[in-house]
Formats: sequence, structure tokens, C-alpha cells
Amino acid sequence: MKVRAVTGFLDPGWPVEAKDLKNVADALKAARAALREAGYEVQSLRLATPPPAEMENPVPPNERQEFARQLEAEIFALGVDYLALGPVLPGDVAGFEALPKILEGTEAVFCSALFADHSLGLSLQAARAAAGVILAASALQADGFANLRFAALANVAPGSPFFPAAYHRGGQPALALATEAADLAVSAVRGAKSPQSLARLLQETIEGHAGVLARVGQSVAADFDLRFLGIDFSLAPYPEAQRSLGTALEAFGTQALGLAGSFAAAAFLADTLGRAQYPKVGFNGLFFPVLEDAVLAERAAQGKLQLTDLLLLSTLCGTGLDTVPLPGDISQGQIAAILLDLGAIALRHNKPLTARLMPIPGRKAGDPVRFDFPYFADSAVLDPRAGSVSGLLEGGGLLDIAPPAPE
Repeated sequence: MKVRAVTGFLDPGWPVEAKDLKNVADALKAARAALREAGYEVQSLRLATPPPAEMENPVPPNERQEFARQLEAEIFALGVDYLALGPVLPGDVAGFEALPKILEGTEAVFCSALFADHSLGLSLQAARAAAGVILAASALQADGFANLRFAALANVAPGSPFFPAAYHRGGQPALALATEAADLAVSAVRGAKSPQSLARLLQETIEGHAGVLARVGQSVAADFDLRFLGIDFSLAPYPEAQRSLGTALEAFGTQALGLAGSFAAAAFLADTLGRAQYPKVGFNGLFFPVLEDAVLAERAAQGKLQLTDLLLLSTLCGTGLDTVPLPGDISQGQIAAILLDLGAIALRHNKPLTARLMPIPGRKAGDPVRFDFPYFADSAVLDPRAGSVSGLLEGGGLLDIAPPAPE
């Protein structure tokens, strides 16, 4: 198991306030050193801001590209690897239009857009605008890679340390930890003799690691006058078999991820994760990023894992549609339709979901996909099986969707 990210949260000011930024950066580096001493590899240090429109000194849309560039330069100088700007909010039309320019003008800046939450419902206009960002970003590089740094958010609260979903919502600067822990599930499944022993072993393992992580996070946060938000102990994978969530699920007993049995196995692992006791923030679920998981990537290439399967997993345990390769000629309307389904699931099931969709220019469904990027596995373009919406779903209103009322 590794620590995927140590993430700091603050309002950096506009113009940027170097003193507060340095304090959080120093805290991130202190946390990395303490985690390494405790035996954990830390992959990256990250910083997340509030939505630019909600900062104490709001950043106008026409200044956000410069804001992102300046802040990126500042974090590099301070030894922080990545930056997430807080999401564009529904109704901020100019904010959506600025996002492709921010992605084009930076290298380590991640962006997002919120299109659904319980305070406002599911915004048809924002879903379509987010789809437009995805299309525009796909054209920034020949391979469509820029969409790695953009996600559409549904019912995602502030404080998750995972990118691109991370954002702050004001108040005291804070700290949170994200894990890369799919290998724990692989080891637990292979070492278990029954579902009951699997649940016991995995829960004990998670709680053991989380106890160490929490002590480090709380201590460092106190030293630097930050809030410790908690741990997002999601079972995030890496593109090799031993660190694949797909490996764990197939070792559980399903013939191939995407076939019948996959969803029962995934729900069981998610339930076990949910029973573990530790300070939680963010998703704390199962991550199914098609291109970041060797087995998912292979099953997608074989046609056994479809986009509709990923949506079904989102209803049970998954965290949305992540690094999903799609045809380059997909339309804005088709992408918006996919986002509407994801947003409806998020609101009806009251769970955070994200969409990081990657149209690949010049590729069609079934075509091979290969990136020169160590965190991606080879796969194939998925068939979106989506048509553009029309009628009432095509307008600019809101869908008010709530979880089922308690009986």
C-alpha cells in the first residue's frame, strides 16, 4: 500500500499570499517525511483551492488562467507537485469557458466543474457545459490526454484529497491523505478461506494502516495549525496485476470483471471498507479507472467491461466514470447524456461521483488505446452507447432528485 497523495487545502488569495501558501507546503513536506519514516511511500504532494468564484477575493473568469499560472509557479517553487482549482459552479458560464484555456496554459493544474448536488439539483445546463469542456480539452493534444486533468463532479463535497475532485470551501487551511490500496484487497482475497475471513482480514488491515496514517496526519496538522480532515482510504489501483482492483474481484470468484458476479464481489468489498473505523473524508470507495487498472483496461479491450457496467458499479460501490476512453467523434450531447445519468445516480443514492471522460481524437469504439504514460495501461476505446438527449432533458432547468425517503 502507498499514500497516493498528501493534499493541503487553503484559500491562496488573489493576488497570491505567499506566507499562508508556504505554511501549507511546509506541512505537506513534513507529512511526507513522517509517513516515509513510518514506512509508507508517498507519491505526490498536492494543493487544492476553493472554487475561484467563492474565494475571499473572488477570481473573475477572465483572470483565472493567469491565477492558475501564477499559483502553479508558486507551488513548484515550494516543492508541491500538483494543484487543483476548486470547481466551476453551475451558472458560471464564463467559468466553464475558461477551463480549456487553463488546461492548455498549465502542466500540473487540475480543474473540475460541479453539475449536481442536493442544494441545487442536477443542472441540465451545467452538465452540457461540462460536456463542452471535455470536448474542447480532447482537442488540446493529439491523444486527448488533457482530459486527465478535468472532472465533472456530482454530489462531491469539499475535502477529498483525490484529484481532480479535491477542493476547499473556506475556513482554516487543512490537510488530508489519500491511499493507493487496491493491493490490500488482492492480498486479503488470496489469503481468505471464506467471505467472512476475507471481511475480517481486510477490515483489520485497513484499520491498522489507517491508525498509523491518522496519527501522522493529526500530529503534522497540529504542528502547522491546520485542520486534519481525515483519510480517503479508497481502494485505488496502479496499472499492474498485483495492484489491480480487477485482480482482487476476479480472485474473489467472478470469471471476468464485467461479467455476472462482478457486482456482488465489488459490493462486498465496498461494504467491508465501509465498516472499517478511521477518520474518513472523501470517497472511501472502490476506484474503477479503466486506464489506471491493468485488469480493467484488459477487460475493456476484450469488450467484457462496458461503460454501462461502470455506471452499475457506481450505484453499488464505485466512485464514477474514471479515465474512460471514448470515441473521438462523440458529440457534446452524447457526453451530456452520460453525465446526466451519473448525476442522477449520485443524487438518488446520495454518494459522490465523478466523470473523467477521455475522447480520443481519430479513434472509434474498439480501437486500441496506448499512452506513453507510466500510470496508464493499454486498452481500447469503449462504446458509449449514448444518444443525445432531447425534449425536457435538453433544456436549461434543474432535475430535483432526492434519495428515497426513510420508511
